[in-house]
Amino acid sequence: MKALVTGISGFVGSHMAEFLLGKGVEVVGTIRNRSRMNHIESIAKELHLVECELRDPFSVETLIQSEKPDYIFHLAAQSFVPTSWNSPMDTIANNIAGQLNLLEAVRRYDVPARIQIACSSEEYGHVESHEAPIRETNPLRPLSPYAISKVAQDYLGYQYFKSYGLRVVRTRTFNHTGPRRGEQFVTSNFAKQIADIEKGLKPPVIYVGNLEAKRDFTDVRDVVRAYWLALEKGAPGEAYNIASGTCWSIADMLRLLLSFSEVKIEIRQDPARMRPSDVELLLGNYDLFHDATGWSPEIPFERTMEDLLNYWRSQPQPHVEQGA
Repeated sequence: MKALVTGISGFVGSHMAEFLLGKGVEVVGTIRNRSRMNHIESIAKELHLVECELRDPFSVETLIQSEKPDYIFHLAAQSFVPTSWNSPMDTIANNIAGQLNLLEAVRRYDVPARIQIACSSEEYGHVESHEAPIRETNPLRPLSPYAISKVAQDYLGYQYFKSYGLRVVRTRTFNHTGPRRGEQFVTSNFAKQIADIEKGLKPPVIYVGNLEAKRDFTDVRDVVRAYWLALEKGAPGEAYNIASGTCWSIADMLRLLLSFSEVKIEIRQDPARMRPSDVELLLGNYDLFHDATGWSPEIPFERTMEDLLNYWRSQPQPHVEQGA
C-alpha cells in the first residue's frame, strides 16, 4: 500500500509519517523548497519526498499521475488562526487552491484513492452553551478567515464525493497537541516559555492571551491513528468529529504545565495575544466516529502536556556568539 501525505514535514504530517511507516506502508510526502525538515530528519531515508507546490495544478497533476497513491492524507494548510486575521486572502486562497488541485488531479487521472481531508472544529465557530458537546449536525458559524477556509475545504470534499464519486472522508478535528507542536500554538507556546525560563533564557514571566476559552484537546498521536481509521473504516462522503470529549480551560491547561516545573513563574496578560473574536467553547462529541471505527483517544492529557514540555526542554539552546 502507498500513502501520500501532504505537508509531511509539519507537526501532524511528521507524526502521520511515523505511524504509517509503523504499519509497513510506503510513504510519499510533499515538501516545498522552504519546508523545515527537522521533524522528519530521523525518518527521511524511509520516505519518498517530492517537492510539490500544491497551489500549482501542473505540479499536483504530475505527482498524482506518477505516484497513484492508495490513500491520501491531505494535511497541508495554513493552520494558525491569528495568521488568518493578518492574511485572510492568503489563508483562504492557499487552503482552498491546494485541495482543489489535489481533488481535480485524482478525478482527471481516475485514481481510486481514499482521501482524508483535515478539517477543523473551528468551522463550528460560535456555539451556544446548550449545543455542547458539539455533534457533526451542529450549525457551522465560523468566526475567523481560517475557519472560513476550512468550511470551504470541508464542503469541497463533500461536493467531489457527490459529483464525481471521489472517496473523500472529512475529519473535523478539535484542538490537538503534543511533541513538535509549533510554538505559535497556545499549548506549545506556554510549554516553550516554561522551558526557556528553566534554561535561564528569559525572565520568570509567562505572557498570555485569553485564558477563559475552553478547548477539547487530543494528543496528536491519537489523532493520526484516527486519520488512518477514517480511511480504513470511515464512510466516504461522511464528516466525523475527532475529539476527546473532555474540556480544559486555557487557564487550567497552563496550571497543569506549571505543575511540571519547580520554577516560580508569574503570569502576565499581553494585549497583543488577544484576537478580534474568539471561540469561547469547543467541546466535541465523537460518538459517530467511534461507532464507525471503534476509535477512542488513549493518551491522557496530562501525559500529552508533560511530553510537550519535555520536547521543548530537549531542544538545543540557541548559540550566542561571544564578543571580542
